[in-house]
Amino acid sequence: MFSNVKVVAVSDSKGGIYSEEGLPFREVFRTKRETGTVTNYPNVKKISNEELLELDVDILIPAALENVIREDNADRVKAKIVLELANGPTTPEADRILHKKGCLVLPDFLANAGGVTTSYFEWVQNINGYYWDYPEVYAKLDKKMSDATWDVLNTLKEYNEKGKDIHTRNAAYIVSVKRVADAMKTRGWI
Repeated sequence: MFSNVKVVAVSDSKGGIYSEEGLPFREVFRTKRETGTVTNYPNVKKISNEELLELDVDILIPAALENVIREDNADRVKAKIVLELANGPTTPEADRILHKKGCLVLPDFLANAGGVTTSYFEWVQNINGYYWDYPEVYAKLDKKMSDATWDVLNTLKEYNEKGKDIHTRNAAYIVSVKRVADAMKTRGWI
């Protein structure tokens, strides 16, 4: 699926590892499982979690802790894209700094919505007494998440073309609030 992606660094609570040539996922995972940390993986550069955030990479994926990208370190983040898989890994101050630098931040409540969306699919299936196989669930999830991402990116573009300099998180808020308002109108609540 992602044959052209090269993972060059990973970390856990004990620190991180880096290899410009890329890291073999299965071997690193085995080391983590057998020794309790990725830092025991051999023949790679050991780095701190803070250093990992500052690597010159295309995509940075903070996936564990909140508030790891802050006002005091955001200017050192070199990634072109920050894909937030942790809850709240970027502070509001850091979000503004990243935006000014031209870094695209895909906010946690957009990037993490796949699990909740799949739970909704399970609920729909259970209520209706029918069941989708994995390819169908994946296709529905892919469409739902892709549509949501494009809605956010198109909203970002629309507002920026109007001279309003908003960042991705604001665009995502605009889309989500509009959806809630539309649902409330449809239900006759307002």
